[in-house]
Amino acid sequence: MSHRNARLTPRGRQLLVERVRVQGMPVAHVAAAMGISRQCAHRWVRRFDEEGPAGLMDRSSRPHRSPRATDTRSVAKVLKARHDHRCGPAQLARLTKVPERTVTRILRRAGAPRLVECDPMTGEVIRASRSTARRYERERPGELVHIDVKKLGRIPKGGGWRARGGESSANHRRSHQRLGYDYVHSMVDDHSRFAYSEILDDETGESCAGFLCRAAEAFRSAGIAHIEEVMTDNAKNYTRSRAFQSTLAEVGAAHLLIRPHCPWQNGKVERLNRTLLIEWAYRRPYGSNAQRTRALATWLRRYNTERPHSALGGRPPVSRLS
Repeated sequence: MSHRNARLTPRGRQLLVERVRVQGMPVAHVAAAMGISRQCAHRWVRRFDEEGPAGLMDRSSRPHRSPRATDTRSVAKVLKARHDHRCGPAQLARLTKVPERTVTRILRRAGAPRLVECDPMTGEVIRASRSTARRYERERPGELVHIDVKKLGRIPKGGGWRARGGESSANHRRSHQRLGYDYVHSMVDDHSRFAYSEILDDETGESCAGFLCRAAEAFRSAGIAHIEEVMTDNAKNYTRSRAFQSTLAEVGAAHLLIRPHCPWQNGKVERLNRTLLIEWAYRRPYGSNAQRTRALATWLRRYNTERPHSALGGRPPVSRLS
């Protein structure tokens, strides 16, 4: 891959030198034919004369001296905070007192992977990400909300083999414990990012309908008087459930569906799901499933009222409701 500002690739420079030095063509004619200036052509010919074929390779554009470069202590502090807390540049800037743009540059130079590509428990890169270039935000709270369900394995009493650390995964498999799953239902407002979540026993249409009713009431208590549109995926518990459709009518909201197999179109609630996993579900080992369940309400309160949101200019969601 050639330098991003270079007009010629290394192969093009080699052709230029061959035409000038081997074929004897005038530098001005070769430069005009290849679409470069005479000064550029003379430069590559001179580098070849002085350094040989190695002179035709790309050189780093980094300056020899950078007196205003970020000091090594700040760089180390940012990288350690990223490793310990696994959060984005905005939160890293608040933790390290280093400007957010500088944090971004440090992470880019260090080759730090994006958080979406990493395992939330270990920080190891485990997946590729997919995004869409079409970004949007509705103009007022309640104009559009996003709903989704995240399934989590229940935690055994005592925290299980992951929390205790003394048991192997093989022993865990031999225990044959069938604990089942918790279903985290979430709704997030498109404009303010205000969120509401509940942990239910299933994701049936009746459960989704009950959650929508309670979520709408929670939104009204927060200042979002009316929900105009509800966006979901194409799961049967949303599309074929009479209870869910009836609740939509009671709330007075239209139902929007994303394209099949395109979860990124419901990206705001998908992003909330990932934040839930990183900052609540997998933040620390829990001693029981009930302990993790109780911790959700506290985290959700902090998310809505204190936690800075990068899409809101570093302010929490309630800042757009007042």
